[in-house]
Amino acid sequence: MILIHGLQMRAVLIQALRGFFIDRGYLEVDTPIRIPAPAPEAHIEPLASEDWFLQTSPELCMKRLLAAGIPKIFQLSKCFRKGERGHRHLPEFTMLEWYAAGNDYRDLMADCETLLCHLAAAMGRTGVLEWQGHKIDLAPKWERLTVAEAFRRYAPCTLEEALARDQFDHLLVEYIEPHLGIATPTFLCEYPAALGALARLSPIDPTVAERFELYVAGLELANGFSELVDPEEQRARFRIEQETILLQGCTHGPLPEPFLAALKTMPPAAGIALGVDRLAMLFADTDSIDQVVAFTPEGL
Repeated sequence: MILIHGLQMRAVLIQALRGFFIDRGYLEVDTPIRIPAPAPEAHIEPLASEDWFLQTSPELCMKRLLAAGIPKIFQLSKCFRKGERGHRHLPEFTMLEWYAAGNDYRDLMADCETLLCHLAAAMGRTGVLEWQGHKIDLAPKWERLTVAEAFRRYAPCTLEEALARDQFDHLLVEYIEPHLGIATPTFLCEYPAALGALARLSPIDPTVAERFELYVAGLELANGFSELVDPEEQRARFRIEQETILLQGCTHGPLPEPFLAALKTMPPAAGIALGVDRLAMLFADTDSIDQVVAFTPEGL
């Protein structure tokens, strides 16, 4: 069943997203969906399209545009990930990504605070978002919580123990995520270096990456980081991801060589991916992603 009200709300939301970035001098770009080589990521499986792939993110092409000299860009794009289906997941979904030269992950956090307040106003909200029985105050500054502290506070073991047992994702979902973003949105930050394949490491503590994920009422909404711009380090990290993919019994595609070449001229920058469908879920006060899209895969 197509919910007309939900689609009208989604349309207003997307128009407000576009207006936010255009008003701030960002250039809207449109990059190819079908690409020869996505970034190898052990936890994400791309969908094949003949001998190419449907993008899991427009990230690589957008960074190449930064390297070409465009300083501030954004894109609303369809992305695809194999096997992702649930009440909060779709194999085809809409992503908002934005990148800015000269920024770092702290700037992205400030962007998120300003963006959600802007959207709330555009949707006629008072600055307090009500979702699934929670009232979330959107007024800055939001909670900033390191991954290590989150494990100490909520998980049955430390971060180091979770990594050693290869239980990070399970424990994060089971014990930590339900506590994040309850009174105010939460930035879960300072991810372990091994979990930031495309992120710059902290110059203060190289065991962590300058990466965060944004949570609202336990719902993961966005993933942002200061960009890694060293092509040799990025190549080495991609090789590690490829080895992990093979150990999982899967196959990987070729390395994205044009992207690696472009890193040589890419300026320091920060970039973020935000799930538009999940954002629509928040403003529609629904815990089902099916309620905020025109069609589900099963309805086609």
